[in-house]
Amino acid sequence: MQHPDIPNLQTQPDIAHVASCSLPTPWATFQLHAFLEQSSGKEHLALSLGEFNDGAPVLARLHSECLTGDALFSQRCDCGAQLESALRRIAEEGRGILLYLRQEGRGIGLINKIRAYQLQEQGADTVEANHQLGFADDLRDYAMCAPIFSHFGIHSLRLMTNNPRKLAALKGLDISIERLEHLTGITRFNAHYLATKASKLGHMMTAAPEQAPIDKKD
Repeated sequence: MQHPDIPNLQTQPDIAHVASCSLPTPWATFQLHAFLEQSSGKEHLALSLGEFNDGAPVLARLHSECLTGDALFSQRCDCGAQLESALRRIAEEGRGILLYLRQEGRGIGLINKIRAYQLQEQGADTVEANHQLGFADDLRDYAMCAPIFSHFGIHSLRLMTNNPRKLAALKGLDISIERLEHLTGITRFNAHYLATKASKLGHMMTAAPEQAPIDKKD
Protein backbone atom coordinates (compact mmCIF):
# COMPACT_ATOMS: atom_id res chain seq x y z
CA MET A 1 0.00 0.00 0.00
CA GLN A 2 1.28 3.45 -0.89
CA HIS A 3 1.00 6.13 1.76
CA PRO A 4 0.77 9.69 0.43
CA ASP A 5 3.10 12.36 1.64
CA ILE A 6 1.70 15.28 3.55
CA PRO A 7 0.04 17.49 0.92
CA ASN A 8 1.73 20.73 -0.01
CA LEU A 9 -0.39 23.28 1.80
CA GLN A 10 -0.90 26.55 0.01
CA THR A 11 -1.00 29.80 1.91
CA GLN A 12 -4.38 29.92 3.59
CA PRO A 13 -6.73 31.52 1.06
CA ASP A 14 -8.69 34.65 1.77
CA ILE A 15 -12.05 33.16 2.77
CA ALA A 16 -15.02 35.42 3.41
CA HIS A 17 -18.28 34.36 5.03
CA VAL A 18 -21.05 35.71 2.79
CA ALA A 19 -24.43 34.54 4.11
CA SER A 20 -26.22 31.90 6.18
CA CYS A 21 -29.71 30.40 6.16
CA SER A 22 -31.60 27.39 7.46
CA LEU A 23 -31.66 24.23 5.34
CA PRO A 24 -34.36 21.64 6.13
CA THR A 25 -33.26 18.11 5.14
CA PRO A 26 -34.78 14.66 5.71
CA TRP A 27 -32.53 14.26 8.78
CA ALA A 28 -32.40 17.67 10.46
CA THR A 29 -32.64 21.39 9.80
CA PHE A 30 -29.05 22.47 9.32
CA GLN A 31 -27.64 25.96 9.06
CA LEU A 32 -26.17 26.50 5.59
CA HIS A 33 -23.23 28.90 5.39
CA ALA A 34 -21.75 30.29 2.16
CA PHE A 35 -18.06 31.17 1.93
CA LEU A 36 -16.24 32.83 -0.96
CA GLU A 37 -12.61 32.01 -1.73
CA GLN A 38 -11.78 35.44 -3.06
CA SER A 39 -8.56 34.58 -4.88
CA SER A 40 -10.17 31.86 -7.02
CA GLY A 41 -13.84 32.85 -6.93
CA LYS A 42 -14.76 29.36 -5.68
CA GLU A 43 -17.82 29.11 -3.46
CA HIS A 44 -17.59 26.65 -0.56
CA LEU A 45 -20.36 25.64 1.83
CA ALA A 46 -20.64 24.55 5.45
CA LEU A 47 -23.64 22.76 6.95
CA SER A 48 -23.67 23.07 10.71
CA LEU A 49 -25.87 21.69 13.47
CA GLY A 50 -25.71 22.65 17.12
CA GLU A 51 -23.28 24.82 19.05
CA PHE A 52 -19.50 24.60 19.06
CA ASN A 53 -18.60 26.91 21.94
CA ASP A 54 -17.81 24.23 24.55
CA GLY A 55 -14.43 23.29 23.04
CA ALA A 56 -15.36 19.60 22.65
CA PRO A 57 -14.29 17.83 19.43
CA VAL A 58 -16.85 18.30 16.66
CA LEU A 59 -18.17 15.49 14.46
CA ALA A 60 -17.15 16.59 10.97
CA ARG A 61 -16.86 15.66 7.32
CA LEU A 62 -14.85 17.28 4.52
CA HIS A 63 -16.80 16.46 1.37
CA SER A 64 -15.43 17.37 -2.05
CA GLU A 65 -18.05 18.23 -4.65
CA CYS A 66 -19.16 15.30 -6.82
CA LEU A 67 -21.96 16.31 -9.16
CA THR A 68 -22.36 12.81 -10.61
CA GLY A 69 -22.53 11.10 -7.23
CA ASP A 70 -24.17 13.77 -5.07
CA ALA A 71 -26.82 15.01 -7.50
CA LEU A 72 -27.11 12.42 -10.30
CA PHE A 73 -27.07 9.29 -8.08
CA SER A 74 -24.04 7.74 -9.80
CA GLN A 75 -22.97 4.35 -8.45
CA ARG A 76 -19.48 4.67 -9.96
CA CYS A 77 -18.27 6.22 -6.70
CA ASP A 78 -19.37 6.26 -3.07
CA CYS A 79 -19.65 10.06 -2.80
CA GLY A 80 -23.42 10.41 -2.67
CA ALA A 81 -23.69 7.67 -0.05
CA GLN A 82 -20.91 9.26 2.01
CA LEU A 83 -22.62 12.65 1.87
CA GLU A 84 -25.95 11.25 3.02
CA SER A 85 -24.36 9.09 5.71
CA ALA A 86 -22.38 12.02 7.11
CA LEU A 87 -25.44 14.27 7.34
CA ARG A 88 -27.42 11.45 8.94
CA ARG A 89 -24.69 10.81 11.54
CA ILE A 90 -24.46 14.50 12.39
CA ALA A 91 -28.25 14.69 12.74
CA GLU A 92 -28.31 11.64 15.01
CA GLU A 93 -25.65 13.20 17.24
CA GLY A 94 -27.37 16.61 17.16
CA ARG A 95 -24.08 18.45 16.64
CA GLY A 96 -21.54 18.61 13.84
CA ILE A 97 -20.38 20.24 10.64
CA LEU A 98 -19.90 19.24 7.01
CA LEU A 99 -17.76 21.32 4.65
CA TYR A 100 -18.80 21.03 1.00
CA LEU A 101 -15.69 21.92 -0.98
CA ARG A 102 -15.68 22.80 -4.68
CA GLN A 103 -12.99 20.34 -5.75
CA GLU A 104 -14.73 18.17 -8.33
CA GLY A 105 -13.00 15.01 -9.52
CA ARG A 106 -10.23 15.06 -6.88
CA GLY A 107 -9.41 18.53 -8.17
CA ILE A 108 -9.36 17.95 -11.95
CA GLY A 109 -12.85 19.36 -12.65
CA LEU A 110 -16.07 17.89 -13.99
CA ILE A 111 -15.15 17.63 -17.70
CA ASN A 112 -11.82 15.98 -16.97
CA LYS A 113 -13.53 13.62 -14.54
CA ILE A 114 -15.83 12.47 -17.36
CA ARG A 115 -12.77 12.03 -19.57
CA ALA A 116 -11.24 9.93 -16.79
CA TYR A 117 -14.40 7.84 -16.62
CA GLN A 118 -14.09 7.22 -20.35
CA LEU A 119 -10.53 5.99 -19.87
CA GLN A 120 -11.68 3.75 -17.04
CA GLU A 121 -14.22 2.17 -19.38
CA GLN A 122 -11.27 1.39 -21.67
CA GLY A 123 -9.46 -0.45 -18.86
CA ALA A 124 -7.59 2.17 -16.79
CA ASP A 125 -8.15 2.41 -13.06
CA THR A 126 -8.95 5.73 -11.38
CA VAL A 127 -5.30 6.60 -10.72
CA GLU A 128 -4.06 5.50 -14.16
CA ALA A 129 -6.80 7.57 -15.81
CA ASN A 130 -5.63 10.70 -14.00
CA HIS A 131 -2.07 10.05 -15.09
CA GLN A 132 -3.08 9.50 -18.70
CA LEU A 133 -4.76 12.91 -18.64
CA GLY A 134 -1.60 14.50 -17.25
CA PHE A 135 -2.78 14.96 -13.66
CA ALA A 136 -1.44 13.80 -10.31
CA ASP A 137 -3.32 11.23 -8.23
CA ASP A 138 -5.12 13.89 -6.19
CA LEU A 139 -4.94 17.66 -6.73
CA ARG A 140 -7.16 18.71 -3.84
CA ASP A 141 -5.97 21.25 -1.29
CA TYR A 142 -7.53 21.70 2.14
CA ALA A 143 -5.99 25.01 3.16
CA MET A 144 -9.39 26.73 2.90
CA CYS A 145 -10.67 24.56 5.76
CA ALA A 146 -8.62 26.38 8.40
CA PRO A 147 -10.31 29.80 8.06
CA ILE A 148 -13.73 28.16 7.76
CA PHE A 149 -13.26 26.14 10.94
CA SER A 150 -11.81 29.24 12.62
CA HIS A 151 -14.99 31.14 11.72
CA PHE A 152 -16.92 28.65 13.88
CA GLY A 153 -14.30 28.50 16.63
CA ILE A 154 -13.57 24.84 15.86
CA HIS A 155 -10.09 23.49 16.59
CA SER A 156 -10.71 19.80 17.28
CA LEU A 157 -12.54 17.30 15.07
CA ARG A 158 -13.91 13.78 15.05
CA LEU A 159 -13.46 13.46 11.32
CA MET A 160 -15.42 10.97 9.21
CA THR A 161 -12.90 9.93 6.56
CA ASN A 162 -10.93 7.05 5.06
CA ASN A 163 -8.45 9.41 3.36
CA PRO A 164 -5.02 9.86 4.98
CA ARG A 165 -4.36 13.00 2.92
CA LYS A 166 -7.17 14.81 4.73
CA LEU A 167 -5.73 13.82 8.10
CA ALA A 168 -2.25 14.97 7.11
CA ALA A 169 -3.54 18.24 5.68
CA LEU A 170 -5.58 19.18 8.74
CA LYS A 171 -2.83 18.21 11.15
CA GLY A 172 -0.56 20.45 9.09
CA LEU A 173 -3.05 23.24 9.76
CA ASP A 174 -2.82 22.60 13.54
CA ILE A 175 -6.29 21.09 13.79
CA SER A 176 -6.61 18.19 16.24
CA ILE A 177 -8.11 15.06 14.63
CA GLU A 178 -9.69 11.81 15.75
CA ARG A 179 -10.50 9.67 12.70
CA LEU A 180 -13.82 7.85 12.34
CA GLU A 181 -14.09 5.31 9.53
CA HIS A 182 -16.60 6.34 6.86
CA LEU A 183 -17.14 3.28 4.68
CA THR A 184 -20.51 3.15 2.95
CA GLY A 185 -22.17 2.89 -0.45
CA ILE A 186 -20.18 -0.03 -1.88
CA THR A 187 -21.85 -1.44 -5.00
CA ARG A 188 -20.86 -3.77 -7.82
CA PHE A 189 -20.19 -0.67 -9.92
CA ASN A 190 -17.64 0.95 -7.59
CA ALA A 191 -15.98 -1.92 -5.71
CA HIS A 192 -12.91 -1.96 -7.99
CA TYR A 193 -12.65 1.85 -7.84
CA LEU A 194 -12.66 1.77 -4.03
CA ALA A 195 -10.16 -1.09 -3.95
CA THR A 196 -7.85 1.00 -6.16
CA LYS A 197 -8.14 3.94 -3.76
CA ALA A 198 -7.16 1.63 -0.92
CA SER A 199 -4.21 0.03 -2.74
CA LYS A 200 -2.84 3.08 -4.61
CA LEU A 201 -3.98 6.09 -2.57
CA GLY A 202 -3.69 4.54 0.89
CA HIS A 203 -7.35 4.91 1.84
CA MET A 204 -7.94 3.18 5.17
CA MET A 205 -10.69 0.58 5.04
CA THR A 206 -11.27 -2.31 7.44
CA ALA A 207 -12.46 -4.55 4.59
CA ALA A 208 -11.22 -4.65 1.02
CA PRO A 209 -14.12 -3.16 -0.98
CA GLU A 210 -14.00 -5.96 -3.56
CA GLN A 211 -14.67 -8.40 -0.71
CA ALA A 212 -17.07 -6.26 1.32
CA PRO A 213 -20.85 -6.78 1.37
CA ILE A 214 -22.47 -5.25 -1.70
CA ASP A 215 -25.36 -2.81 -1.39
CA LYS A 216 -28.39 -4.86 -2.39
CA LYS A 217 -30.19 -1.80 -3.80
CA ASP A 218 -28.30 -2.16 -7.08
